Amino acid sequence: MENFTPVSALIGGLLIGFAAVILLLFNGRIMGVTGITRGVLQPQRYDLLWRLLFLASLAVAPILYSWVVAEPVSIEVTGSLPALIIGGFLVGFGACAGSGCTSGHGVCGLGRLSKRSLTVTVTFMITSIATVYVMHHLIGAAP
Repeated sequence: MENFTPVSALIGGLLIGFAAVILLLFNGRIMGVTGITRGVLQPQRYDLLWRLLFLASLAVAPILYSWVVAEPVSIEVTGSLPALIIGGFLVGFGACAGSGCTSGHGVCGLGRLSKRSLTVTVTFMITSIATVYVMHHLIGAAP
């Protein structure tokens, strides 16, 4: 937890919650990145523009943040390419098996007091904790 910054984490969490509420109020949609992406890959009439704008905002947000704090945002990828590919596949598989991702279930589903979202979010968390434990303590992969 050497890089934990509570102020920026709080602001980020509030912005994510605000964005979820705005999307639900004005578009009637749940803010789940997996479902939004699926709608881009399998577009429906009159349903593509907001999805593309949402996904573009995910790429633009770090740039805007770096302008606000007046320092570049550094992203360091420490995993190997095979580990990233396998991890991406497993995350995608889990999102499909769980009928959504952490943003849809963890942010929006829990906010709506969904029992299914609670079950899926707990499963995500347990799996994440177990994966980190195995990778760092049993296999010895560097953090």
